[in-house]
Order: sequence, then C-alpha cells, then structure tokens
Amino acid sequence: MTATLNTPARAARSTPGANARRLLLGGIVGGPLFLAVGLAQGLTRDGFSFGRNAISQLALGDAGWVQTANFLLAAVLIGAGAIGLRRALAGGPGATWVPVLTGVFGASFAAAAVFPADAGAGFPAGAPETPALSTHGAVHMLTGMAGYLALCAAFLVLARTFSARGDRVRALTSRIAPALVLAGFAASAVTVTAFTAGAALGLCWLAAAAYRLRATSTPSR
Repeated sequence: MTATLNTPARAARSTPGANARRLLLGGIVGGPLFLAVGLAQGLTRDGFSFGRNAISQLALGDAGWVQTANFLLAAVLIGAGAIGLRRALAGGPGATWVPVLTGVFGASFAAAAVFPADAGAGFPAGAPETPALSTHGAVHMLTGMAGYLALCAAFLVLARTFSARGDRVRALTSRIAPALVLAGFAASAVTVTAFTAGAALGLCWLAAAAYRLRATSTPSR
C-alpha cells in the first residue's frame, strides 16, 4: 500500500516538465558563474590585464587550475542547460537545433580546458608580447570560434521560438545578439576588451533566454 501511494509522487517529481526546469538552471547559471570567476581571477592575478589579456589565459601559470576548473564546470552546466532546452522546447520551433547548437557551445568549454590558450601579452609573468601559436593554442582558438558560431546560430533559431510564442522583444534580441557578439570578436584586433565583451554578451543572453523559457514553462504536478 505504501509503495502504491508513493508512486504518483515519484512520477510527479520525475516528469519531463520538472526535469527540464531543473536542467535549465545549468543554462541560467553557467555563463554568469563563468564570468564571475573569470572576473575575480583577472582582478587578483599578477600581471593580468583585461585590456591586454583574454580570460582564457587565466588557465596558465601556477593558479591556472582555477580557470581550467571554471571551463569544465561551465561545460557541465551549459551541457545540462542544452538538455533542458531540448525538453522544454519539445514539439515546438527550435526543439532540435537549439539544444544541439547549445551543446556544441558547451563542449567548446571542455575543449578549452583540455587545450589551453598560448601565453602572450605579458601573461603569465615573463611571457612574450607576441605569442608563438602552438598546436594546443590553435585548437583552443578553433574550438572556441566553432562554439561561439554555434551559439550565434542557436540564438537565430531561438528567435523563431520566441516569435512563435508571441515574444517579439526576445525574438528581436535573439537576432541582434549574434551581430553584437561577432562585432566584439571582430574588434578584438583593436582591443581584447571588445572580444571579452562579445563573449560575455553571448553567455549572458543564453542565460537570459534559458531563464525566460524556464519561467514560461509550467511545472508538472
């Protein structure tokens, strides 16, 4: 009798709607947490400058393990968010490509942890101003580029999702965000700060979109 009475409660807790809401928390938290940890390190690591160095370079040096762990945690959280997006969007516009593209973006953080950026622009201390591109540095750059291109594509698909739901503001923002992210990357030739701002914008809009989808999903009871 006890097992019979407990079965409905277990079913309610494990419904796709409830699971999607829990997994979407990864997409909401992953980006802002990654940025917060990167900001804290950038302000406290000797020789690091946001105007000259990329956040990825924080994985170098004696304390580099903190940023490596930060990359891995972001990969896990964004990956969980991608699964949550798949469940939250099931049967609607973007149900296939938004989670796939977001998953590729999350995987790029894992690749960044395995293949660190090259030292350069004086960081870590003693590094040359102009780095020599290594194999792991090239892989880091290519996977990061692929990840952000996937994220930009996910935003464009999300625009259709929000448009179908009548959310014109978020649909428009999802179309504008990729252009701003790519503009930041293009301006990195002038200042690394532009690159960091573009990357941060992508992470923050992913968090905002996941938050909106979670807020508008009805938890099963």
